Amino acid sequence: MSSFIFVCAVGLLAGTISGIVGTGSSIMLMPVLIYEFGPKEAVPIMAVAAVMANLSRIMAWWREIDWRATLAYSLTGIPAAALGARTLLVLPSQAVDLTIGVFFIAMVPLRHWLAKRSFTIGLWQLALGGAVIGYLTGIVVSSGPLSVPLFLFYGLAKGAFLATEAASSLGLYLSKSITFQRFGALDMAVLVKGLIAGASLMFGAFIAKRYVLKLSVETFRRIMDGIMLIAGASMVLSGLHVI
Repeated sequence: MSSFIFVCAVGLLAGTISGIVGTGSSIMLMPVLIYEFGPKEAVPIMAVAAVMANLSRIMAWWREIDWRATLAYSLTGIPAAALGARTLLVLPSQAVDLTIGVFFIAMVPLRHWLAKRSFTIGLWQLALGGAVIGYLTGIVVSSGPLSVPLFLFYGLAKGAFLATEAASSLGLYLSKSITFQRFGALDMAVLVKGLIAGASLMFGAFIAKRYVLKLSVETFRRIMDGIMLIAGASMVLSGLHVI
């Protein structure tokens, strides 16, 4: 019982923070899941919890969703996530963690450089990004920050960003969870643990909404930069076996 209380407490905090910035719940909650349940169960537990976290952001910001962007991203991302999850079951992911971590860190100055040049992307670039990010989502614990620059360059911010990113990612995490279940990594005990962790993330997302409404677009994007730097450093350290 104490394990679940600890997981839910961290999950509530992670859900609130990720509800403000749109990502980061996996990065914050995953170390706790590994500590309490071990690495073998932690990944499928987090996949289930991530489905619920995205559902909560969709419910909180339903009217803000850009459905065209969601469709473009999901059409390629969903099958790619299934392929990535299958790859995860047979390959180590440390090198991928290291590569993505470096990418996260590099994207912060790159985003500012491109923003000064009014760089934007369209639907076909979203579809291409969905395929790449979908595959990586299947392999690594969290690739959430990868989608941050993609949707920001598409022109979304605040509620529209949170809602559309969540709706686009939902299919990817469902695909990942179904693949885990199909290959025996998601039994009933793991599913229950994922639902409990996910419930805490869901509550956090609704707490976060009042704070998002008060943020300016520029402040929101600066918070995004901070999350990407933290996520990048975390994944680099993980890839180097420091954490």
